[in-house]
Amino acid sequence: MRRQDLLEKQAKIAYLGIGSNLGNRKKNIEMTKYKLHEHNIKILKCSSIYESDSWPDPKKPKFLNIIIKIKTIFSSLELLNICNLIEIELGRIRFKKNSPRTCDIDIIDYDQKVSIKRSNNLILPHKSMTQRNFVLLPFFEINQSWKHPKSKVNIVKLISSLQIKDLRSIKQI
Repeated sequence: MRRQDLLEKQAKIAYLGIGSNLGNRKKNIEMTKYKLHEHNIKILKCSSIYESDSWPDPKKPKFLNIIIKIKTIFSSLELLNICNLIEIELGRIRFKKNSPRTCDIDIIDYDQKVSIKRSNNLILPHKSMTQRNFVLLPFFEINQSWKHPKSKVNIVKLISSLQIKDLRSIKQI
């Protein structure tokens, strides 16, 4: 194997957001974690479960969300493909953006990389993470010193920039 090949296959640290607002939401999250493990993705840390309003339409069923810290040898695109496959295996049907779903997996941060791959719709770090209480609060729980790879703003400042109503509308379960 060439040196470059070896470097590319070194384990990377990434953070995934996992959510569910259809069916047995807790079971869906646990099944997602199990399926990640089946794909040789090691879970290093897992936040508590948080319940929040559905975004952007709070009239839809409430979400349960977690953030997990993982170690993986997969590239960001390979990881995205695995996440999409797991969503399908758990019954996610993509027919309308932001519709209720059994499983939603987002790559929040991948090895502190900043990149945009439009062909696969992969933007790192996740493009909306800084405005979402259901990402920032569980993320803070497992990594209080994390900084946004592009803006270099730490997670405490990102949380403090959320609106009060957003902070009050989420609860740790």
